[in-house]
Amino acid sequence: MQSYTRHYIGGQWVESDGGAHHLVIDPSTEQPCTEITLGTASDVDKAVAAARAAFESWSQTSVEERQAVLARIMTAYKARMPDLAKAISVEMGAPMGLASMAQVPSGLGHFAMTAKALAEFRFEETIGKARVRHEPLGVVAMITPWNWPLNQICAKVAPALAAGDTMILKPSEEAPGCAAILAEIMDAASVPAGVFNLVNGDGAGVGAALCAHRDVDMVSFTGSTRAGIAVAQAAAPTVKRVHQELGGKAANLVLEGSDLAAVLPPTVAGVLANSGQSCIAPTRLLVHRNQVGEATAIVKAMMEQTQVGDPAEMGAHIGPVVNKAQYEKIQGLIQSAIDEGATLVTGGTGRPDGRGAGFFVRPTLFADVTPDMRIAQEETFGPVATITAYDDQADGIRIANDTPYGLSATISGDPAAAAAVAPKLRAGLVTINSWSPDLGAPFGGYKQSGNGRENGRYGLTDFMEVKTVLGLPE
Repeated sequence: MQSYTRHYIGGQWVESDGGAHHLVIDPSTEQPCTEITLGTASDVDKAVAAARAAFESWSQTSVEERQAVLARIMTAYKARMPDLAKAISVEMGAPMGLASMAQVPSGLGHFAMTAKALAEFRFEETIGKARVRHEPLGVVAMITPWNWPLNQICAKVAPALAAGDTMILKPSEEAPGCAAILAEIMDAASVPAGVFNLVNGDGAGVGAALCAHRDVDMVSFTGSTRAGIAVAQAAAPTVKRVHQELGGKAANLVLEGSDLAAVLPPTVAGVLANSGQSCIAPTRLLVHRNQVGEATAIVKAMMEQTQVGDPAEMGAHIGPVVNKAQYEKIQGLIQSAIDEGATLVTGGTGRPDGRGAGFFVRPTLFADVTPDMRIAQEETFGPVATITAYDDQADGIRIANDTPYGLSATISGDPAAAAAVAPKLRAGLVTINSWSPDLGAPFGGYKQSGNGRENGRYGLTDFMEVKTVLGLPE
């Protein structure tokens, strides 16, 4: 069992001030795999003080100095990629192939794209008689989830470093190992003491303390919409900036007359990747009524061909979902669809055959799903797809937009026809015949999927303040 019982504060690994012991459960075996200490408000105070003290000098560093730090981090990161992949696989159940080829490289990608954005960024411009400057924002609290842990951590840490901010990271207590290794990477890369701090904990303890802290200037949060509301409420009394990437319920609008055998596999793959635990998974297939039968047959075959297996093994299989609570939530949504009259095409409740333990979910497909059903409105976060019929394009667009979320949407079909539809979808990301984002392009949501943007230049900007100066000599 891995042990990360200390926090990383002010460039040192330190004992918690009164924290509680916590065991992380391997979702494939339901046995403990990692131990951490859930921090306290006192731990948060120490980390914020370290970050505040470091901000004075770090905020004044040059672009060249920050570029050199990013380069050292990337070098150290590459040396630890096998360790990072193993931690992610064991703690949140990603198969080693996915962990090694997608989960871990995505974190490195954020550092690379941020370094590129920093090199190209204009920190000053003249507007009329004013000089407009982008300046470091301050102390940033980062609260990150378990589903793509390094992706979401690095999407915040990299631009904050580049912007000249200092930070305190609270990773998910479900997948803390990769964050602890990242702290070791920061130490090895000689990131100045106090610039990066790590405090393990849960949302009610460390998360709430960070959000309410008067010396935290910004909270960057990725997680559920429910938790995002709590973050905003805790941050409101100090009027700090709140940057959120929240839940999603992405539609996959399949254009009428599309070659379904060609366009569905690359988009439905997003429902299965990472065992469905992606906020942009295009789980709601909207198919013209004339093609529902053909689409159902194609997706059914994909679901039934998907193997569920041991995350410790390499391969194209999917692993378990992260924990018992998620497993039970998914089981409840599957049962709700059955109870509400959807047609179960394949899969269903319970574990896959041969799995007596672990939080494994059967790849599942429902047809005859109507927009009012729970499974069409609530984020499933499992390998579960639904098919809903539409009558014409306007009807399909209406159904696609008919949820509280707006993080992403997918269009399957002719790209030229899709180009005319994309502006009508109320989502921050629209993909055509694919489902993945671009790490250099802005990422974030409309509606209850959040506010602010991450990635590349837009992510860098969101971690800065903008100052207008008037009266400077010409």
